[in-house]
Amino acid sequence: MTEQLEPIPPQQAKQRLEQAIRDHLGDDWDDEHTGWITVSRHDYMARLVKGKRQIDFNIDILGEISIAETEANPVQDTGRLMAWLFLLGSFIIAFIIARIAGFL
Repeated sequence: MTEQLEPIPPQQAKQRLEQAIRDHLGDDWDDEHTGWITVSRHDYMARLVKGKRQIDFNIDILGEISIAETEANPVQDTGRLMAWLFLLGSFIIAFIIARIAGFL
């Protein structure tokens, strides 16, 4: 006979995910002083970043938890640099427009 596999409900997966994060990083992991930033999260996964360190918490459909810790790769570093340059460029352009319009 084939055994029926029951998928884990989203609410239970969310509870397991929160517990796994607390077990791995401590109870105050989301305190602003710890430096962990939630980049992506839903009931079955979470990606947390602190500097160049990132941790992925994944829960499969049966409720098994996997944790993968990696360093930021060069593509991510380049993306961050591009975002900062875009932001800086936007501020410079806004400043120039305000200066021309006579607001500064």
